[in-house]
Amino acid sequence: MLREPQQERSRTTRRRLIEAAMDCIGERGWHGVTVAVIAERAGVSRGAAQHHFPTRESLVAAAVELLGEAQLDELRTRAAGLPSGPSRIERVVGMVLNLYTGPMFRAALQLWSVASTDEQLRGVIVPLEARVGREAHRVTVELLGADESRPGVRELIQATLDLARGLGLANLLTDDARRRDQIVCEWARTLEARLEGTAEV
Repeated sequence: MLREPQQERSRTTRRRLIEAAMDCIGERGWHGVTVAVIAERAGVSRGAAQHHFPTRESLVAAAVELLGEAQLDELRTRAAGLPSGPSRIERVVGMVLNLYTGPMFRAALQLWSVASTDEQLRGVIVPLEARVGREAHRVTVELLGADESRPGVRELIQATLDLARGLGLANLLTDDARRRDQIVCEWARTLEARLEGTAEV
């Protein structure tokens, strides 16, 4: 059994590699990244990188899963102190929409684009994204206190996540924060009206 310091070093190395992978993919694209490039960015040897992740695909799989979990954990933590009622709905919508901005989403888009024509990468990304998507949906339902047994509610939650991705795309080339804030406000009103009787008050 590994001693604790060794286990901690191993976790730290894995985390550095994962963060370096997403940074490199976001900056260089999938085709400009190798395990060696990622290892150099992470400050570890190529051998150490390949010990943890023999291929780019295995590293990307770990990155997608870990970062998806981290984002949703952060969303839960930030929502924990929110008040109930309409103001909560708007705040939760804003947090969900903001999940899909920044360098991590940019890197994910690079992967999705390549995976559309690369069967090997698609085989890795599709099941992982499906799992992350299901968890994002579940957490959004939980934070909104929505009752998915009511007609149309499940589709509204999914529309919220689809809207978030679309706004994330719009934010790639220009800062779309102002328009996103206006949309958050209007979409929260729509949800409030439709979830009446399903959201916790």
